[in-house]
Amino acid sequence: MHTVLLIDFGSTYTKLTAVDTESREVLATAQSHTTVEEDVAIGFRRALDALTDITGPLDFQARLACSSAAGGLRMVACGLVPALTAKAAKLAAFGAGAKVMKTYSFELTEEDAAEIESISPDILLLVGGTDGGNSEVVRHNARVIAAVGGDFPVVYAGNRAAASACVKTLAAGAHRPYTASNVMPALGRLDVAPAQQIIREIFLERIVRGRGLSEQSELLDGILMPTPSAVLEALTLLADGLPGRPGLGELVAADLGGATTDIYSIARGDPADPATGLHGLREPRVKRTVEGDIGMRYSAQGVLAAMGMEALCELSGLDAASCKNLLDRIREDPSVLPATGEEEALDRALAVLAVRCGLVRHAGTLEEVYSPSGLLLRQTGKDLTRVRCMVLTGGALIHAKDPAGIAEESVRISDSSSLIPRKFEVLTDDRYILSAMGLLSGYDREAAFDIMIKHFKRGDEHAAKQ
Repeated sequence: MHTVLLIDFGSTYTKLTAVDTESREVLATAQSHTTVEEDVAIGFRRALDALTDITGPLDFQARLACSSAAGGLRMVACGLVPALTAKAAKLAAFGAGAKVMKTYSFELTEEDAAEIESISPDILLLVGGTDGGNSEVVRHNARVIAAVGGDFPVVYAGNRAAASACVKTLAAGAHRPYTASNVMPALGRLDVAPAQQIIREIFLERIVRGRGLSEQSELLDGILMPTPSAVLEALTLLADGLPGRPGLGELVAADLGGATTDIYSIARGDPADPATGLHGLREPRVKRTVEGDIGMRYSAQGVLAAMGMEALCELSGLDAASCKNLLDRIREDPSVLPATGEEEALDRALAVLAVRCGLVRHAGTLEEVYSPSGLLLRQTGKDLTRVRCMVLTGGALIHAKDPAGIAEESVRISDSSSLIPRKFEVLTDDRYILSAMGLLSGYDREAAFDIMIKHFKRGDEHAAKQ
């Protein structure tokens, strides 16, 4: 037996997964509340005790961890044009596992500077201009940022011609500068991987230490990455497979939590029709978006604001007064779980609408435009209509009575301009192991792939065991 312990220090729970890489088995999973306000080792040891109560004593050959404790990476992104460099900055940040608190475009103002100081981000990402393009705006923004109060590093990933001047300006201020190659070196071309790597390195160097996790060196071999990055690694492996062993192919994934809804896609997303023109940035094949205003508990009101009372009533079968009363209860006590038929109906409707909203915001759109040569179709973002697999994770979906039904209902929309998936097989991360498998993929890639293929449950199998 070759056992590995995989740890996710989450904002609410510390989740442990023990695997045997020789037999390709998940030996046990366990969790305990994350004790980030005290000593994270307390919650970790409680979870480990619960795990070994199931397995008995284990001699781990490796202990690997990821973390989103205390909210993970809180980031501000500053760009030039909203549809181009500012969007590139957000894609870079999301792909690195960050939660983007605010995005700014064009020249920063005094009001913007004050707002950034009040946000107090963990990291600021500064981009702007293609290589050889506009450099004045990003130079101005560097000067403004250098004078902003607070203790946060700045990653510069903008116009190469302005890099030296911006770094000198930032270094003279209070914020340590890091540099990466331009996230958009040429118009319409993205190169976000170098910036993502720098963001992850800062996470390991600074954020983990600030949360007190690095002090637990005797408990684990290291914090390898932010939790969303681990999930992204696992999904990419699941989609791509191994040499000589194909994966599932293009897929999307929904991670529905109490406060946020994360959507992932591993898909090229090119136009289905060669005659359709692609407008704006060609988005990365591996993409993550975070909806910070959409969730099952802390952000339930965000679901209502985004999708409307009419949709909530239609899906739940409840009238507006009943929905409002139940939502008010959730707002007063986000820990409340559904105990009645009405509460279960509202929960299911919230889940459907949260996933639907996340998918619509993540996917691209198709619109008709008129040109001198006639009517044309123009695509913005990724076309996910041909994706044939959806992976579900997050407690609200894993523990639902009918997760496949929630996923299928989430894509029943009348808006034909939205390029969300249409027909797909549903797989559920039944044992909540996606982040663990992302960690394991860096240690034993074949074992991680085999375990995911073996343990992910199809929607009909999940429904049958309820």
